[in-house]
Amino acid sequence: MLLLAWSAPLLACSSQSAVVRTLQVGPANFRTEIVAGPEARQRGLMGRTELSDEMAMLFVFPDEQRRAFWMKDTPLALSIAYIDRRGIIQQISSMEPYSLERVTSLEPAMYGLEVKQGVFERRGVRVGHRLDLDALHGITAEH
Repeated sequence: MLLLAWSAPLLACSSQSAVVRTLQVGPANFRTEIVAGPEARQRGLMGRTELSDEMAMLFVFPDEQRRAFWMKDTPLALSIAYIDRRGIIQQISSMEPYSLERVTSLEPAMYGLEVKQGVFERRGVRVGHRLDLDALHGITAEH
């Protein structure tokens, strides 16, 4: 089980190069930092204090299984969409700042997409909507 959040300002680079792309999710587009390596996935949004409604972070995993995220050291309230390997949103859950409670996917997921809490609802993104996987061309998850 992998536990995640986010760190450093969005669009900033860590020890691994950040990949930033615009992703379409249902009716909305998000300027998205994509994290595919284990260190970047574990760090996630830890320590970040700002995130606009147009920004997101996509966690890319090497396989599809039940996932769990937490909010350790994360001061922002977030929403997470658990997305299957076909790009279909299976679940959207809220996560509270600094919580150590695990927010677990009910179904297997290959992707987790985090946004500021309430943004999915405000932008019309719902369970059953699709993430455009074509925008992920060339991105491979590391173990």
